[in-house]
Amino acid sequence: MKSPNISRLSGGADTKLKINVKHLIKAARVIAACALGIALCFGLYYLFDYVWNGSFLDWFDKYFMVTHNPDYSGQGTKIIVREPAWYKVKILLLTVLCVNIVAWLLIVFTASFVSSKARMKKTITAASGMVHRYMSGETEAAEVFPKEYAELSAELAEVKSTMQRHEQIMKEETARKNDLIAYLAHDLKTPLTSVIGYLSLMDEAPDMPAAQKTKYMKITLDKALRLEKLINEFFDITRYNLQQIDLEKEQIDLYYMLVQMTDEFYPLLQDHGNEVVLESAEDLKLWGDPAKLARVFNNILKNAIAYSEPDTAIVVRAESAGQDIGISFSNAGKTIPEQKLNAIFDKFFRLDEARATNTGGAGLGLAIAKEIVTLHGGTITAESREGITTFQVTLPAGQVQ
Repeated sequence: MKSPNISRLSGGADTKLKINVKHLIKAARVIAACALGIALCFGLYYLFDYVWNGSFLDWFDKYFMVTHNPDYSGQGTKIIVREPAWYKVKILLLTVLCVNIVAWLLIVFTASFVSSKARMKKTITAASGMVHRYMSGETEAAEVFPKEYAELSAELAEVKSTMQRHEQIMKEETARKNDLIAYLAHDLKTPLTSVIGYLSLMDEAPDMPAAQKTKYMKITLDKALRLEKLINEFFDITRYNLQQIDLEKEQIDLYYMLVQMTDEFYPLLQDHGNEVVLESAEDLKLWGDPAKLARVFNNILKNAIAYSEPDTAIVVRAESAGQDIGISFSNAGKTIPEQKLNAIFDKFFRLDEARATNTGGAGLGLAIAKEIVTLHGGTITAESREGITTFQVTLPAGQVQ
């Protein structure tokens, strides 16, 4: 296989040779055109003067010759003199010259136009072939394009790199999505089987003790709620897969929203042995979509609870920073590795791949949160150091007075 340097050298030599050959062909065409013009003139002269019995001379004599009859009385003779009418001859020569110039200009421009079109077509065909060969193969740009295509090859190299990167991202996202659907499909079957099993037991034993029936009904309800959650996960996959989210903005009492969220998560916090410490001014206002932003904060807090150490506090802090408002969620737990931290907002990404979906979720919560925050004109980031993980949401205060 040729090395890139050899390919470039050979490509440059071939290009110079082609340019020299083109110049020789062009010079030969000009010489041939001149020779053809001269031959055409002689041919016309021969045709008119010999083949058609001196028609050209007769025509010239009739229109461009004048007769003089001077009287030489001293000798008693009269001489008839015929000579060219030079003013007419000048007009004829000027007309012929102008016609020739116009004709040659037309010929040159026509030939140049046709030639340029042919060269352009040839160049486009060659460039198209090189582009196709480069984009569809694994060869380097320097091996395909000669030096005069350096700018084009650089642009195409960037385009190809971007396309390959996007293709790889799409493959990874599709793989994660397919894996997640497989997980959810498996876990849908588990609670559904339990619901059917317990309902069948109660149906087959109508005289079942009340305490046992109550226990079975509670288990059935828990499994049904779990089933509902998994079904909602499927809806989220469809709803937030490359779909635009519409915002309905209004003034939000941020402090009240955070207090309400803390109260709603109290049972889950109790189960994990955690508590929320809220640090926020009571008059803090925000302009945004309350339902969508509530989902953002709920997703972040739910994630913080899931990965917090037992008997630790989750600190929720909200404060005004100029024209923006910052809301942070900090929890104590395992430090998240840098490579996972960079992908934490990707769709279908879960920190713990080994978790079952009854604890891990669909991996859409933080991806949805990022989309909503971005649509509000804000940013969301995450950092994890020395066992403390912090999610920082920054939103513009907007139209709040």
